Amino acid sequence: MLKVIDTHAHVDELENIESALSKAKESGVVAIIAVGSNHRSNQKVMEICQKYPSFIYPALGLHPWELGNLESQQIDYTLKFIEERVSDVVAIGEIGLDYDKRVVKVSPKELQKEVLKRLLALAKEHGKPMTIHSRYAWKDCFELVKGAGVEKAVFHWFTGFSSVLRDILDAGYFISTTPAAEYHAEHRRAIRETPLEKLLLETDCPVVYGRGIKYRSEPADILRSLRAAAALKGIEEVVVAEQTTYNARQLLGIAPC
Repeated sequence: MLKVIDTHAHVDELENIESALSKAKESGVVAIIAVGSNHRSNQKVMEICQKYPSFIYPALGLHPWELGNLESQQIDYTLKFIEERVSDVVAIGEIGLDYDKRVVKVSPKELQKEVLKRLLALAKEHGKPMTIHSRYAWKDCFELVKGAGVEKAVFHWFTGFSSVLRDILDAGYFISTTPAAEYHAEHRRAIRETPLEKLLLETDCPVVYGRGIKYRSEPADILRSLRAAAALKGIEEVVVAEQTTYNARQLLGIAPC
């Protein structure tokens, strides 16, 4: 059985976590990175990770989508919660920028940048990798991450320009493959252009994927990410599994199991 790591999953949002984790283990998943998106999500992530040690690992964050719902003191409180637990996490995320007009309408770009800068400083100070959301904000995200001196980062579900992708890879950062690689043109292009040594696998579950027939994803759907990446790069699945698992362990400091 192939061993794979889901490097980005919203496990706190799964409807039946026990069933989802059982399917994941049967599919060869050996580790899952549970990402937080707001204070309540971060709390749940920590609780879940305590229940499943050495299988689910925490990454705490504050998603740009959430900022429009928060007062400044709530943002401060969330960042303080992350800082107080930074030694217990494998990464800081999900964080970043989102310039979709629906998001910017409630979470202005300057507010997003301000919060991201504070989180980047935290990651830099403690030497933590970052899980970056960069929809329609690819260049600004890269420039802020690089400018902060952060050495380790993954730009998850990357669909941006090839020029920005080259900058990301030249800086030593990673991108990740989601099940959308089965059909999403820009995501597929990014995966083709990324060396296997800089590629990770993820599901971003429970995101709904598919064109035509849709499905709500679970960690077991990491095999869709694996198969899509292997097909796009013309490499055997076992090779992709071994390298991406190694990549994830190196980036996140997860011991082999």
